Amino acid sequence: MFKKPILDFNCKTLLLKKCFFLLGSLFFSTSIFAQESQKINLRQAVDLALANNLQIKQAIFQAAISDENFKQSRFEQLPSLEGSASANRQYGLFFDQQSGQLLNATLDQANARLTSSIPLFQGFSIINQIKQNKNLLLSDKSSIEKIKNDLSLSVVSTYLQILTNKDLILASQQQLQLSDNQLSVANKRFKVGNNTLADIAQAQAQQATNQLNVTNAQNAYNQAILNLKQLMEIDSETAIEVEAPIVSQLPVLADYKNKQVFDKAVNIFPDIKLAQYNTEAQKYGVKVAKGRLYPSLSFGGGVNTGYTSNSPFSFNQQITNRNFGQSLGFNLSIPLFNNYRSRAAYNIAKIRLENAKNTEQLAKNNLNKIINQAVLDLRSAQTRYLATQSALASSSEVFNVNKKRYEVGLVNSIELNVAQATFNKTQFDLIQAKYDLVFRAKVIDFYLGNPLTL
Repeated sequence: MFKKPILDFNCKTLLLKKCFFLLGSLFFSTSIFAQESQKINLRQAVDLALANNLQIKQAIFQAAISDENFKQSRFEQLPSLEGSASANRQYGLFFDQQSGQLLNATLDQANARLTSSIPLFQGFSIINQIKQNKNLLLSDKSSIEKIKNDLSLSVVSTYLQILTNKDLILASQQQLQLSDNQLSVANKRFKVGNNTLADIAQAQAQQATNQLNVTNAQNAYNQAILNLKQLMEIDSETAIEVEAPIVSQLPVLADYKNKQVFDKAVNIFPDIKLAQYNTEAQKYGVKVAKGRLYPSLSFGGGVNTGYTSNSPFSFNQQITNRNFGQSLGFNLSIPLFNNYRSRAAYNIAKIRLENAKNTEQLAKNNLNKIINQAVLDLRSAQTRYLATQSALASSSEVFNVNKKRYEVGLVNSIELNVAQATFNKTQFDLIQAKYDLVFRAKVIDFYLGNPLTL
């Protein structure tokens, strides 16, 4: 007789603590989901991440450098023009070039020169260098798109993880409320002698488990929100709330074929384009290196003039007439032996080409494997989603029946808790299956080049 009041007091204390916990949970949930929150959809999250990501900016800078290299190589086809000038005062014994005399004196000198040269034949290395730099530029631009694609997929995955955890919080809170009600019923039945201490302990254990589920779901939600903020490069103190899709509006998913997806993805996927452009660049790199094994021919000319204070003629007469000279001519350069540098560069270029071809094929093989897995994952997600729907309906019916029977004393607390645990699991499984299905569908859209929207 003495234990019952102690038990009532303990139960009331536990219920009081539970009330504070629920109030804290409600305040916590309200602050997370509503208070001064900025609503954001998937498209906005992706756009914000792409706009703020520093890796993308680095890739853009690299592409800008490649663009300048491409422009410069095109200018190599034009004649070069170079001018020079000098002025000095000489002392002592020296030969005066302008007057053609050996002097021992002090005099002033001035010289000016203007030269120009145009390549006539360089083993086609200039043309091939232009083509190589163009492909390197296209490769860098594809690298930008690759980073954007990878980032977009990370945002989609994190966004859907937020939605999953948000629904798990709500489901966990509902289960916690249900276990509170069951504990209340257990206490009432204990007072009239229909329950034992074991039944009370069982109900309290279920309540504690559901409290832990709420806490775990809230922690997972907070972590996913932080991950999304970091991907979007926004302040971690900014309150955001993601918009969830309506389950009834989930699209009817097509029965995708592996080859159908691969054939489209291989033509648009930046990973493949990047590898293809690199292969093309290395092809022209071989031609550039080979061209440097051949003789080169250029045509050039120049004008020069000078002034010396040793001459009896005036500055103007020397500069414009007596010391004014012109030159025209061809320049032929024949590479005979340069310590194996040109031949080594040619051999290395061929090795780089073979490596680029191998990298391109590896990229295609990896894409094919990824798509095969993605299609299989989508099919599995469809099957799992349908199965969890059926499982939830069955477990819900079983739990409701056991709950009613427990209230009239036809089943014990262990049977009721087993039914509730099964119901809880199937409810959580359905939430996870729903968003897993959405994510797998978005992955296929990603490889098909479709917009990443919900």
